[in-house]
Amino acid sequence: MAVNYSAKEEADGHPSGGVGVPGGGAVGGSGGGAVKTRKPDNTAFKQQRLPAWQPILTAGTVLPAFFIIGLIFIPIGIGIFVTSNNIREYEIDYTGTEPSSPCNKCLNVSWDSTPPCTCTINFTLEHSFESNVFMYYGLSNFYQNHRRYVKSRDDSQLNGDNSSLLNPSKECEPYRTNEDKPIAPCGAIANSMFNDTLELYRIDNDTRTPITLIKKGIAWWTDKNVKFRNPTGDGNNLTALFQGTTKPVNWPKPVYMLDSEPDNNGFINEDFIVWMRTAALPTFRKLYRLIERKNNFQPTLQAGKYSLDIAYNYPVHSFDGRKRMILSTISWMGGKNPFLGIAYITVGSICFFLGVVLLFIHHKYGNRNTSADIPN
Repeated sequence: MAVNYSAKEEADGHPSGGVGVPGGGAVGGSGGGAVKTRKPDNTAFKQQRLPAWQPILTAGTVLPAFFIIGLIFIPIGIGIFVTSNNIREYEIDYTGTEPSSPCNKCLNVSWDSTPPCTCTINFTLEHSFESNVFMYYGLSNFYQNHRRYVKSRDDSQLNGDNSSLLNPSKECEPYRTNEDKPIAPCGAIANSMFNDTLELYRIDNDTRTPITLIKKGIAWWTDKNVKFRNPTGDGNNLTALFQGTTKPVNWPKPVYMLDSEPDNNGFINEDFIVWMRTAALPTFRKLYRLIERKNNFQPTLQAGKYSLDIAYNYPVHSFDGRKRMILSTISWMGGKNPFLGIAYITVGSICFFLGVVLLFIHHKYGNRNTSADIPN
């Protein structure tokens, strides 16, 4: 069946008359009520008449922009790169996978090894560390960014809520309870807390002098004072505060025995707080200790021989992980990070090179008369 529309009716989006259908009346007739149309409203938005600004790119605006970006980015990149290279950093892998490693005997250690396996690694610093030194532990092939791992915690419990202490969140499963007692702190993150003990010694004429390692001030202030709190009650008796709970499965001792100092024990223990801030990548480092400079006339760590004593408690061989100890200084831009400087230099160089190329093209072809000459 053919239906003919007039030009005006087609422009309005509907016919004025109805469309006949077999077996009954008309659809969309003039007497059928309000008529629907698909024609957009006559508004600035729907008719695309909104005011707009479109830059006109000419050689006089584009070329200076390329040169300015290049001249700004290249010096900044060089400065950041030089600053990063001036940061002292020394790294020791003590996983023990090599048969010659002193820690090879501890490779297959378990969480509850008693007594813990110990090993000592001797090393030499070729250059002195002048300013404050930050001591990190590093892990590789450890995926703290797994979704279920990241969610496996109870922030209310960690913030000192007494009801959550005895009734942890179900997000902590399967590390929510153990032997019908709630686990404090619950969850997979807390259960896998790094627990190697690292001690540093300077060797001078076969005499080992311990280096003072500061364990406070390694966590974020907001974490230490806002996000993590012990349960409310007598702060001097953490054993009573955590009564009715049990330690995480892989921990050798409960949370109220992490440290002997009350302001660094329980949920506000800074080693624990640092571990609970999960890493975004499978290879990461976390701050372990601080070595402060005591004398402005002497470096913090002089060049020479040192030894690292390790209480090897943390197993990584089962998932092909690796463990490292890193000594590093910092600068105004933080730790060693050459990527940022290289990125600035690369972007600046590309912009400057493009500016030169476009300037050459504009100089050679920009003034050419593009109109065809019409012979008389």
